[in-house]
Amino acid sequence: MIKRLEMLEEVHALQVSPERPFASATHEEIMAGHTTDVYFVKTVDILRACGKLEVPVVAEIFPRYDGIFAGLNEALSLLKGSKVEVYALPEGVPFKAKDVVFRIHGPYSAFGIYETTILGILASSSSWATAARECVEAACGRPVLCFGARHVHPAVAPVMERVAVVVGGCSSASCILGAKLAGIEPQGTIPHAAILIVGDTVELALLYDKCIPEEEARTILVDTFKDEAEESLRVAEALGGKLAGVRLDTPGERGGVTPELVREVRWRLDKAGFTDVKIVVSGGLSPDRVRELAQAGADFFGVGSYIAHARAIDMTMDIKVVDGVPTAKRGRLPGIVENPLLRRAL
Repeated sequence: MIKRLEMLEEVHALQVSPERPFASATHEEIMAGHTTDVYFVKTVDILRACGKLEVPVVAEIFPRYDGIFAGLNEALSLLKGSKVEVYALPEGVPFKAKDVVFRIHGPYSAFGIYETTILGILASSSSWATAARECVEAACGRPVLCFGARHVHPAVAPVMERVAVVVGGCSSASCILGAKLAGIEPQGTIPHAAILIVGDTVELALLYDKCIPEEEARTILVDTFKDEAEESLRVAEALGGKLAGVRLDTPGERGGVTPELVREVRWRLDKAGFTDVKIVVSGGLSPDRVRELAQAGADFFGVGSYIAHARAIDMTMDIKVVDGVPTAKRGRLPGIVENPLLRRAL
């Protein structure tokens, strides 16, 4: 276990190996305060010097924009065992801009060094959860899968995909660790790489059917070599009743996945008797595109970049009470700002 940083001289003494394979922080480094902004360590030094490090305070966190609250359990992990009380929104609860979503009571020594980390956890998680929820609502009951891992650093990909499922409402995730953390099995079809290497979509589909477990759904990409509607029929005829779905991931260079394409594929599949074959769509989807493609007949949606690059919901922490006296910086309201939705969390 790494000792938590307590003073600036410990920051200067901290050594990082040049042989380190990844720049991402370990769990122990996060708990030790290594991911905080250095000025919070300086603050601890100053408050210790003037005898005010243990003065009881109240700190409140509020967002800049509306959203869905997430990240609570990770934030609490930083504070467990310390001399604080925490009140917070339950995960999944909507909030408005400037609502208090997280409140800490206790000495600054117990939580000050974690301000950066707590804000980062809540801001990132709430942003991802909000974006995922927007897509889920746009799908009107049809499943949305989170395909966002390739758009972010692998150190945070499991955090994002877990949040997208558990809080955002996605039906599953493609990232193995993210799905496992959400308590479900990861889902995904196959990449274009497999089809390109094999050389033919139907041949790949037959190999896929032969190799994967019986309980796995047979969903095949149909935009690699031929017209999507033509390829959908070829695959459906080859696999028969085993084919669960076809996936459209047409690149922008070919016009992307359009409502007209979805309607044509659906029409041709139905006319050929493959009414049970679902249509999965992916590729740069947003809530508006999900809604549009759902109306055209798409059954499943793989959303990646919209969730991964969600609009940032910045979080801010303010000290609002010091030793029982309400206070605040200019422009903010001194004292506790009530939010009846907060619950005792720690």
